[in-house]
Amino acid sequence: MDSAVKSFLVEFRASANGFLSKYEPLALVFGPLFVTLLARLLQSFLDLVYERGLKATFLSFFMATIKLIPVVKRRIDSEKQKVVDKLQSSGQSKRESWRTELPRAGLGSEVIVKMKNEKQNDVVWQGKCSGTVYIGGTESEGHFSLINEACSMFAHTNPLHLDVFQSVVRFEAEVVAMTAALLGSKVEASGGQICGNMTSGGTESILLAVKSSRDYMKSKKGITKPEMIIPESAHSAYDKAAQYFNIKLWRVPVDTEFKADVKAIRKFINRNTILIVGSAPGFPHGIIDPIVELGKLASSSGICLHVDFCLGGFVLPFACKLGYPIPPCDFSVKGVTSISADVHKYGLAPKGTSVVLYRNHEIRKHQFVAVSEWSGGLYVSPTIAGSRPGGLIAGAWAAMMSLGEEGYLQNTKEIMEVSKKIHKGVNEIPELFVVGKPDMTIVAFGSTVIDIFEVNDIMSSKGWHLNALQRPSSIHICVTLQHVSIVDDFLQDLQESVNTVKQNPGPITGGLAPIYGAAERMPDRDMVQDLLISYMDGTC
Repeated sequence: MDSAVKSFLVEFRASANGFLSKYEPLALVFGPLFVTLLARLLQSFLDLVYERGLKATFLSFFMATIKLIPVVKRRIDSEKQKVVDKLQSSGQSKRESWRTELPRAGLGSEVIVKMKNEKQNDVVWQGKCSGTVYIGGTESEGHFSLINEACSMFAHTNPLHLDVFQSVVRFEAEVVAMTAALLGSKVEASGGQICGNMTSGGTESILLAVKSSRDYMKSKKGITKPEMIIPESAHSAYDKAAQYFNIKLWRVPVDTEFKADVKAIRKFINRNTILIVGSAPGFPHGIIDPIVELGKLASSSGICLHVDFCLGGFVLPFACKLGYPIPPCDFSVKGVTSISADVHKYGLAPKGTSVVLYRNHEIRKHQFVAVSEWSGGLYVSPTIAGSRPGGLIAGAWAAMMSLGEEGYLQNTKEIMEVSKKIHKGVNEIPELFVVGKPDMTIVAFGSTVIDIFEVNDIMSSKGWHLNALQRPSSIHICVTLQHVSIVDDFLQDLQESVNTVKQNPGPITGGLAPIYGAAERMPDRDMVQDLLISYMDGTC
């Protein structure tokens, strides 16, 4: 048997050498390398087509190719700069007078006078902004005044120093616990181990939840090439997390009701999936995703599910108690592994306060960074920030304690009623339609007969600051306590703006409707990203 094998190998060797002797040695060396390179390029192309689609891939390739032509590139750069200049036009002249170095002599207490003068240059935002300021009244009275006093009292504190500032450490723990109780920590289905930390805002809460999910799934399943799946209505903080933490992001279209499409998400789940996402509600349209169905999908797939409660955390629990039909979407839902909730929105806390929560400590421990080999000593930090402003933590605690359950119930009652009134008022304007069926305090609306971005420009000229959306083209208002007393003014101004655009269609001087509209229709999304980055580069 051994001789037969040996004879076969000898014959095979002779045959192979005879065949290969016909070719140049260099061809034999570089041929396989070329084929391997070609195969890798083809694989990269197919991956890109799978991720972005055939049309977007060819468009991107075409644009990259024509940009190699100097004349074309200069023209594109010139047109891009015109758009950027238009976006920045309102602030460029003001920046020229901004200080670029320290004053030779300090201003002392006079600096307060200067700050008051500068503040007078801010636009009038009371009652006119979508979201932005959630506390009612003016800055010199009521809840505003209480929060300011609480923050100033603890402005020098830093919870990084646990042994020194024990008061703010307690405040943080209690804010986390109280928020968790609102979001299901007391129900048996939660497992009784809900834990978390305060952060600087919803984006940091989401970043930490994604990072923790990535590392948890690596330890649990050994996933080293992580992927996450989000509906296209999910907050852009997930895009930021994907870039920061090297996670492949799949953005899936929503269903016809503008909710996360569970069936579509299921198709993207594979062995590298670490996380899927739902919102309660989503920022664009105020619609709650089907969290129960997403929870079942996450559980059956053995992956994490994060629920973005940043907007709804301090409204939905109280709306449910008031009798609104709010579906289960917190830790009472099996499969939910983490939640983010902003206290600085409807929690009426100072800006820069949010909470990230986890179902158990096993997941949460992957949020922390511990360093044992630093010459500065042993170091461990719970969030992205090292030092954190204790004054903001104290302000959040003061907000929650001062309002209590009754205060939040009353606030929720008022803003939900205003939201319903705006919803009804928009539906009564024939040229407009409400996007989907909002569950909470956001009302998004568009139009099929007039340019909704031109309507937005007219509203801006009347002092309103609304949010422009895409897919579909629309704008929304996020209702706060600031709107309770002026809801009729909003609806009247909206009706007048619609009439103006209908009677005189076309962009107004200085308006941004052409830019919003062009960005919505522009097929080259890389160019849109370049525009946004160039704009940001000139404003910060």
